[in-house]
Amino acid sequence: MRQYTGNRTGLAVVGGTLLSLGVYAWLRGHDRFFDLPPTAKVLPAQARKVLDEPWTLWSLALSLMLLALFSLRWLLLSLGWGRRRVPNGTGTAMLFVGLKNVEGLGRAHVRVGEDGLRIGLTCPSSADVGAVVGKLDQEIVGRIRREIRNDDAGTVVRLHVRR
Repeated sequence: MRQYTGNRTGLAVVGGTLLSLGVYAWLRGHDRFFDLPPTAKVLPAQARKVLDEPWTLWSLALSLMLLALFSLRWLLLSLGWGRRRVPNGTGTAMLFVGLKNVEGLGRAHVRVGEDGLRIGLTCPSSADVGAVVGKLDQEIVGRIRREIRNDDAGTVVRLHVRR
């Protein structure tokens, strides 16, 4: 099973940046930023002139809000919300056990939805695809259907062959 470390790392970086900016703004707003007086100038004079314009602060607020919404959407999708089918670990384990003789077996997953089962499998080009399909058709898919759902459930099997 693949870990989604890229998503988690990206979310951690964006979340940490937004959190630190929020803490800084809160501390400055409540005059609690390390012994720095509230009238102290933090930005250069040119940047301060640009920030005095009302449209600049509104556009900054809008862009930060859009960044927060984009990050929330990213988090929800990486957690699995919005997917129509639920992954099933038992079915995936049964798929791997049934195909234990196939060398170099890549990704495999079994998902359960309202419309039935979805089985995805990636195997190398050196594998005997006919034998894999035959084994899936005669043994493995039937066992997975009986274990997870009823035997009449519709099942779609997608077999990808890597080069």
